[in-house]
Amino acid sequence: MSLTSINKSVGRHRWTICALIFAATTINYLDRNVLGLLKPVLSAAGVFGPDKAIQELNYSTVVICFQIAYAVGMLFAGKFIDKVGTKSGYAWSLISWSLAAIGHAFGQHTWSFGFWRAALGLSESGNFPAANKTVAEWFPKRERAFATGLYNSGANVGAIVAPLTVPFIAKAWGWEWAFILTGAIGLTWLAFWYTMYDVPAAKLQSGRLSQQEFDLIHSDVDEQDAERADAGKVKVSWFRLLMFRQTWAFFVGKFLTDPIWWFYLFWLPSFLDGENSRKTALFLTANPGYAGTVADIPGVISWPFAVAIVYTISTVGSIFGGWLPKRFIQDGMDANKARKLSMFIFALAPLSVLLASRLGAINTWLAVGTIGIATAAHQAWSANIFTTVSDMFPKKAVASVTGIGGMAGAVGGILIARGAGVLLQRFTVLGKAEVGYGILFVVCGSAYVTAWVIMHLLVPKFRKIVL
Repeated sequence: MSLTSINKSVGRHRWTICALIFAATTINYLDRNVLGLLKPVLSAAGVFGPDKAIQELNYSTVVICFQIAYAVGMLFAGKFIDKVGTKSGYAWSLISWSLAAIGHAFGQHTWSFGFWRAALGLSESGNFPAANKTVAEWFPKRERAFATGLYNSGANVGAIVAPLTVPFIAKAWGWEWAFILTGAIGLTWLAFWYTMYDVPAAKLQSGRLSQQEFDLIHSDVDEQDAERADAGKVKVSWFRLLMFRQTWAFFVGKFLTDPIWWFYLFWLPSFLDGENSRKTALFLTANPGYAGTVADIPGVISWPFAVAIVYTISTVGSIFGGWLPKRFIQDGMDANKARKLSMFIFALAPLSVLLASRLGAINTWLAVGTIGIATAAHQAWSANIFTTVSDMFPKKAVASVTGIGGMAGAVGGILIARGAGVLLQRFTVLGKAEVGYGILFVVCGSAYVTAWVIMHLLVPKFRKIVL
C-alpha cells in the first residue's frame, strides 16, 4: 500500500508532528548559520582581530567554542530529554538557544563571541536528540527514514533562508539586528509546540489520533516485543550503552561525517568570498585601468545566492535520502540491506567535492555545483544514520544514543575547525588560501566511505537489541 493510501485510510496526524520538528530544525539552522554569513562583515569590523591571517585562527576559535559546548550538551541533552520527555525537553532547548542567538548582538570581540557561541552550542544540542526521539515515538520503522529526511531538510531550509536575509538585514540595520531578529523567530514556535504536541497514547485518549493510526505507529512486531522486554527494566546508563557495538557504529559514523557538514556551514561563505577576491585581484592585475563594478568582473558571483543554491540542492538530497530506502523496502528488499545500500550510495556521492578547488579556478559555479552534490549526499546520509539508532535501540534509549553520537560529531567538528583555522592561516600567509581549501575538500570527500566501511564492520546488520 502506498503512503498516500495509508494516510487516507488511517490519518496523517504523525505528519503534522513531523512538520513541527521540521520547523524547529529550520529555526535551529537559521540561528546557527548567521555567524558564518556575517564572517566577512565581522572580520572587516575587526571583531576577530586586525590581521587577515589571525582572523582565520580567531574565527576558528569562536567556532570551536560552539563545538565544545555542543559536544558537552549532546552528552547530557539526550539523557535530559529521555528523563523529562520530548515535549518539555524540546521546549527548554529552543527557548535557550533563541536567547543565546540574540545574545550574539552584544559580542564585540573574539572571546565575547565565543561565550555566546558556546551558549548557542550548549542549548542547540537538544534539537536532534528530541527530534529523533519524536520520530521514534510517532513513526513505524518503514517510515522513519522518510520522516527523518523531511525534518532534517529543515537544516537546509534554514541554511537557504539565512543567506537570502541575513546579509541584507546586516546591511540595512547593522549586523547586531541580524542576530536579534533571527533569534526571536524561535520563540514563536513554542506556541505551536505546546498546543499541538503530545505522545501518541495521550493523543489517542484525547480523540485527536485515530485508533488506526495509533496501531500503524506501533505496527513493528519485533520492536514492540523488544519494548515489552525492556519495559520493567531500569533506565540504561551511558556506560551500558557504550558496551554495544551498535553504539560505537553510530559514534564513529557521526564522528567522521558530522564535521564535514560543520565545515561547509562555517567556511563555505568564506571560501566563495575568497574565490571572488582571487578572481577580482587577477582581473585587476590584467586590467589596471578597469573602471567598472566588481560584480561585472568575469567569474565573480553573488556568494549569498550561491550558498542558498547549495542548500537548496541539499534539501532535495535530504528528502531523497529518506525516500530511497523506503522504496527499496517497498520493492521487497530486507530493511537492513535497504539501509546499508542507501548509505553506501550516499557515501560515494561526496567524492565529487574533490574537484571543487580545481573546478572553482575555471568557474566558481562549477565549484558550487560539486559542493551542492556533496552537501545533498551528506543530508541523505544523515537521514539514514539517524534512523539506524531507532533501528537498533529501544525508544527509551534513542535520545541518549543520539546524544552520544552527536557528541562524537561535535568533537570531530572541533578537530576540523582547528585544523581548518591552522591550515588556512598558513596558506593565507603564503597567498594560497585555495590550496588550503583543496586539502580540506579531500578530507570532506573521503570521510563517508571510510565511515560506511567501519560501521559495516562493527554492525553487519542493523537489528534491534534488548538492553
